[in-house]
Amino acid sequence: MTDKIIITCAITGSIHTPTMSPYLPFSPTDITEQALGAADAGAAILHLHARNPKDGRPSARAEDFLAFLPDIQAKCDAVLNLTTGGSAIMPLEERLEGPLRAEPEMCSLNMGTMNFALYPMVDRYEDWKFDWEKPFLENTDDLVFKNTPRDIAFVLEQLGEKRGARFEFECYDVSHLYMLRHFADRGLVKPPFFIQFVFGVLGGIGADPENLQHMKRIADKLFDSQYLFSVLAAGRQQIPFASMAASMGGHVRVGLEDNLFIAKRQLAKSNAEQVAKIRSIVEEIGRTAATPDEARTLLGLKGIAETEF
Repeated sequence: MTDKIIITCAITGSIHTPTMSPYLPFSPTDITEQALGAADAGAAILHLHARNPKDGRPSARAEDFLAFLPDIQAKCDAVLNLTTGGSAIMPLEERLEGPLRAEPEMCSLNMGTMNFALYPMVDRYEDWKFDWEKPFLENTDDLVFKNTPRDIAFVLEQLGEKRGARFEFECYDVSHLYMLRHFADRGLVKPPFFIQFVFGVLGGIGADPENLQHMKRIADKLFDSQYLFSVLAAGRQQIPFASMAASMGGHVRVGLEDNLFIAKRQLAKSNAEQVAKIRSIVEEIGRTAATPDEARTLLGLKGIAETEF
């Protein structure tokens, strides 16, 4: 266990919609401002999705990413980690448009096909800011988030082998750990593996403490000392699970992509607010927030100079 802890902040994502919080950023200016605030608060990695700047709809267009990436990179040295998940309703080719153009140091990669059900959120709201939001959520009762072995291999080849990116391997269930082991055995990924345990998405593993312990045991069995793990939990379990991860020697992820609140029934006013909260907690148990360059060393990243934005 190192005292250094990597704090990742997921700024906007593709799950929550503008109606749910006035603080969810979707314009390039707001994404930039919130990303910089999170970095100032102690986030070494900024996990980034793009949005349509007019209505907040999830986007993976290169032009929408490039509307904020250069500004963020010019004003902070955080690692910019681009999603390859985009939105679960997008085909793979669409999801990869922005990352292939930007050639970032790091990308996320979902390690398996799964149900990805968001429809229970619909009942919490009556008036919608944009007309796309409610149908988008309702239709997830028949949504499969496709990430087949062929898809995963394509991402690893195009962004990893050809463009030098390393990955935040998002594992929503135990089976995803075994899929990562499969690709390691094929020689398509090499250590150190940065594994993001994801809890609380309907369709993936539930946010129960015993599941965190189990995911860690299986990862230890499969990867021994060749991996680092980070934890995110959707919704109200965000801070409790991050705190557990920190006490277990892991790393943490917070941000408005995963949870819109800072306390019970209290919306977070910024991503930075969540970063500051988890940083205070991890420092109280003796961990120290890693700087971006320390994170680059721990994860073996290629560096800012080799990106294309």
